[in-house]
Amino acid sequence: MNFLAHSYLSYTLEERLGNLIADFVKNRDRERYSLGIRHGIQLHREIDNFTDMHPKVLEAKRIFSPLVGLYAGAFIDISFDYFLANLFSEKDLLHFTEDTYRSVGDYMAMLPQKTQFFLSSMQRDNWLYNYRTDFGIKMSFQHLLKKAKYLENHLSVFDVFLENKPKLQIFFADFFPELENKAQTVHAAFGL
Repeated sequence: MNFLAHSYLSYTLEERLGNLIADFVKNRDRERYSLGIRHGIQLHREIDNFTDMHPKVLEAKRIFSPLVGLYAGAFIDISFDYFLANLFSEKDLLHFTEDTYRSVGDYMAMLPQKTQFFLSSMQRDNWLYNYRTDFGIKMSFQHLLKKAKYLENHLSVFDVFLENKPKLQIFFADFFPELENKAQTVHAAFGL
């Protein structure tokens, strides 16, 4: 899943931070963080494992695979954040994203420079809120294309998204409630 889903599926502010920074934290460095942040890192990994193996996600990847190959999962993650963002009212999404950025800001000084830069970019361009718009998804796709080592920057991934939006929404609707249950189970296992 992508950043909005990881944030949304966290149950405490520290979990939310851990969930957002997990891809930047090596296993050997996890002990530097509080228990709540470590729970978020673990929750992130459980969410990713569940997502990567889910039959609906595997089926959805086929939409992007012909164009982007192994990067299809990353484009599905972004697409699913679009549908999640649109489950919120505009006001509630704005409140949630502002709360997320505020909580991240409280911990910024303790994070590595690379992570600080990434989170600052996320906040500056309001990625979490902008997932609700076609333009925001297009920008996210372009950002991913620029970062991807083996993809051309001009691929028409956004057009594929637009053409398949109804089908992708069905995959999301079938998958996401199961992911929410998985996140609740993982969180409950933390004993909080």
